[in-house]
Amino acid sequence: MWRAHDDKSADWRRALGLAICLALAGCGSGTPAAPPLAAKAPAQVPAAPRNPAPETSAARPPVTRSDQPRASSTGDEAPAFIPAPPLNTSLADLAEQARQREFDPPVIDEERVAAAGIRKQPGKHLTIYTDLPEAEAGDLPALFDAAIPLWCAYFGADQAKLADWKIVGHVMRDKARFVQAGLYSDALPPFPNGYSQGSQFWIYDQPSEYYRRHLVLHEGTHCFMNRWLGGAGPPWYMEGIAELLGTHRLDGDKLALAVMPATSDEVPYWGRIKIIRDEQAAGRGMSLVEILRYDNHAHLRNEPYGWCWGAAAFLDGHPATREAFRGLKTKVKDRTIDFSLNFLRQLEPVWPQVKEDWQLFVLNADYGYDLARAAVVHLPVIKPLPAEGATATLAADRGWQSTGYILEAGRTYALEATGRYDVASGPPAWPCEAGGITLRYERGLPLGMLLAAVRPEVQSGPVTPLASPKPIGLGGRLTPTETGVLYLSINERAAGLADNRGCLMVTVRGE
Repeated sequence: MWRAHDDKSADWRRALGLAICLALAGCGSGTPAAPPLAAKAPAQVPAAPRNPAPETSAARPPVTRSDQPRASSTGDEAPAFIPAPPLNTSLADLAEQARQREFDPPVIDEERVAAAGIRKQPGKHLTIYTDLPEAEAGDLPALFDAAIPLWCAYFGADQAKLADWKIVGHVMRDKARFVQAGLYSDALPPFPNGYSQGSQFWIYDQPSEYYRRHLVLHEGTHCFMNRWLGGAGPPWYMEGIAELLGTHRLDGDKLALAVMPATSDEVPYWGRIKIIRDEQAAGRGMSLVEILRYDNHAHLRNEPYGWCWGAAAFLDGHPATREAFRGLKTKVKDRTIDFSLNFLRQLEPVWPQVKEDWQLFVLNADYGYDLARAAVVHLPVIKPLPAEGATATLAADRGWQSTGYILEAGRTYALEATGRYDVASGPPAWPCEAGGITLRYERGLPLGMLLAAVRPEVQSGPVTPLASPKPIGLGGRLTPTETGVLYLSINERAAGLADNRGCLMVTVRGE
């Protein structure tokens, strides 16, 4: 409680100091750094830079001092710009008020900005300051305005509350101009490509219009979450969700977020799938748990952005994880290891399936990857193969599918396939049989060819047997090295499943 009226000034100073300390305890996004998943919390560290440049971007110059004025007070009384609180204002309320002031738009000297050769591009919610020529900059404020209802829909926010929300973005080709104009402060940490804080973000110009828009949406996601959700979670989620919602498709004035790019040409200089492919090829593939352990230093390198995008895209798109992943938006104020550990506990009943599908996603990372159709289909009941054999039906528009039949290690089985199906709905359609189509190859085998693998209930190796199947075609033999369930698939990219039609019948007999 507050003291008598004549002691109000002293209590106000103490409360204000505590409130500001609580509100500004973090760095960058206004929240403290998250410790690794399986480690004790580290000492406080500086905020990690965000959005490293694509592989072709040049190194950026170091941060230099700006003469942007800073607020100050004598310490003898409340600063003049902060109204005295009601006598019954709690410390928590004061902390929240101080936190909200962090999101007030900055005061900018427009004459000084213009004198530095920087243009102002106003918008309803976003004002851009840039030294790019008008013909190159694009309409980034309109892009931001179009993203707001999509962010609100994804995070379940009330769009009406955002009616007066305004932030400032800086798109810089020559950083020295922004230092000269007082738009770039030495309080900012060095960052390779983009950074956001409070109601502002800064990005360096990019070699493609797409990637410039991607960075605006990425940093805009940070600003949205910190302002309207109260936080952005630990590093893997904070960067993963910003990468997910920054990956977009713009068709005229119609914007879509969280898209799976269909081709590399659609997203020039984005490079996230390339990162996963290159890292996997170099023997540096990452498990989901390893990604969830990223600390606040991880994103000083480029590779974690690719892995965080991959994890977010996978968890958001996989039918077994989507609900739990999207539920994390209600917990983003928590940047401790509990955020990630509680999420993993939610996934425990489906973890073997999730772990296996993640391996297949990484091994076959591709543009247009259809996570829902590529998810392995498991049957709730498995049984030994009958003595007379059995027949299973295989859908052409899904990935690996369980037959439900157990095959024994060391025993040879004969498989025969019948039926016709389309591996492209066309026009024109591509009719196919289990031998595949030799006009096009995938993974060194004819497109649409029947594949088989035996999956033990408990895997003995680090990688799922589904990653190294046996070609069967119209007919073939299979001798498992381990007892397990027979799984079948046609040879098809995950990106090509959606336009397949039909099914084939596969008969299995023991010899």
